[in-house]
This record gives sequence, C-alpha cells and structure tokens, in this order.
Amino acid sequence: MSGARRLAERLLAGLCSPKPARPIARFRVVDISCNTELASSAELADTSAKRSKGLLGRNGLGPGEGLWIVPCESVHTFGMRFAIDLVYLDRQHRIRKIRKNVVPWRLSACLTAHSVIELASGTIQEQNVQRGDQIEFFPIEV
Repeated sequence: MSGARRLAERLLAGLCSPKPARPIARFRVVDISCNTELASSAELADTSAKRSKGLLGRNGLGPGEGLWIVPCESVHTFGMRFAIDLVYLDRQHRIRKIRKNVVPWRLSACLTAHSVIELASGTIQEQNVQRGDQIEFFPIEV
C-alpha cells in the first residue's frame, strides 16, 4: 500500500470517527439587582446545533429550569408545546428586554441583545424581573 493511500485512509478514519460528546454546561442564573434566582439549572446552548434545536421536542420546563442561548437576538416558538418567558441580555448580562408568556407559534426579537434566557412561563412575574437588572451566571459542577 502506498504512503499516500495510508495517509488518506487515516484521514478518513479520523473524519468518520465519532467525536466525544461535550458535557452539558449548566448554570445557576441569578438576578443580582433584586437578589433572586431565575433558574437553578439553566442549560447552555452555545453551538449552532443546540441553538437551532432550543427547547423543541420538550414537553415543558420544570421549576428552576431554563435555556441560555448565546449568541441570540431572536427566538421563535414554532412547533413548541408550551409557553415560555424570555429575558434578553446585552454583552454585560444586563436585561435589555423581557417577554412574558410567549405562546407557541410566535416570534420575538431584541436587536440590541447578545443572548437570551428561556424560562418557564411565570418565572418573570414571580421573581419581579425588570429591564436593566444585572444577571450573573454561576457554573454548576456536574
């Protein structure tokens, strides 16, 4: 077997071998302006595949659950089975826009946002979240 053929086979084997799964990054989300917890376990969606899928295929978000989508300036709920609350953040994690109870088959956007947190419907009202509040993310050890 020629050296070029061996090299080609090794390259193809490397391209076709499964990549190790990245652990799911989770965060505790706290509104430090009013000292309240928005989510005790928010998943990070920071890849194209995770951002595209979002919450599709799920039946809902449990208490304390959420999804932090980075980067993101717009959200759709097409094909979703439940309503969500949206918190749009700028690069400094300050709240730019809030949307409560966004039902399925809707669009929402904030062109000044860098990321968005999707939360269970009712979370914003329960925690008294306001535009301008500062959000902090604390990694959860898995």
